[in-house]
Amino acid sequence: MNDLKLYFRYLGVSLRGQMQYRASFWMMASGQLLTTAIEFLGIWVLFQRFGNLKGWSLAEVALLYGIVNLAFALAEGIGRGWDVFPALVRAGEFDRLLLRPRGTALQVAGLEMQAMRIGRLLQGLAILVWAVLQAGVGWSLAKTALVLACVVGGACLFYGLFVLQATAAFWTVEALELANTVTYGGTETAQYPLTIYRPWFRRFFTFVVPLACVNYLPAHLLLGRPSEVPALLLWAAPGVGVLFLLVALQAWKVGVRHYRSTGS
Repeated sequence: MNDLKLYFRYLGVSLRGQMQYRASFWMMASGQLLTTAIEFLGIWVLFQRFGNLKGWSLAEVALLYGIVNLAFALAEGIGRGWDVFPALVRAGEFDRLLLRPRGTALQVAGLEMQAMRIGRLLQGLAILVWAVLQAGVGWSLAKTALVLACVVGGACLFYGLFVLQATAAFWTVEALELANTVTYGGTETAQYPLTIYRPWFRRFFTFVVPLACVNYLPAHLLLGRPSEVPALLLWAAPGVGVLFLLVALQAWKVGVRHYRSTGS
């Protein structure tokens, strides 16, 4: 509990620092909002031309889009410390973190937050609300909880990917672009139904990087679409994102044990 309190203090310090330059903050947040809005405009144009995508309507795809972008905005906003971690290793700054009487994961997690991601978050929320209204989702308390679980589970999954990306820096600091193909590329992938991809690609994003579990599979319950997966597993699927984060944190501990400093 004390660690959690300290973590939020870290985030508060980072937020106050960013708000010292409010004009810059709001311009960057607006830029994020505009960029993601243009991205969704491309999807809208696609549906205006073809009508549907493998039987999925624009509103149904918008539901997938809203969930994954909300989750990614949350993870990216509070996970910036993991993104900059390879630079700490190169500069030998991680040695200082090892000397402090707190866990290294807590310190790296609290290095920095990106409040400007609120632009992407608000855009994703707006699309999600619109999708729910247009797709005719029959709301209930259970479905509301499922949507929240999808967003939280998705945020945990993306956060876990950031942790694994940082962990790889203990062995190589050149893995950033490869990791981005899974994080940013995974966001793009999960915006569409997985049925449009090849079988090996679907298996990868179901069993290796389980984005399907926090987005595509639960969407069948929300939209009332038939699925070969039992309903009980669909309800429980978002929890896979939390498990993924826990595994990533265990991998981080292994990486810390193998750290040998920069030798400088």
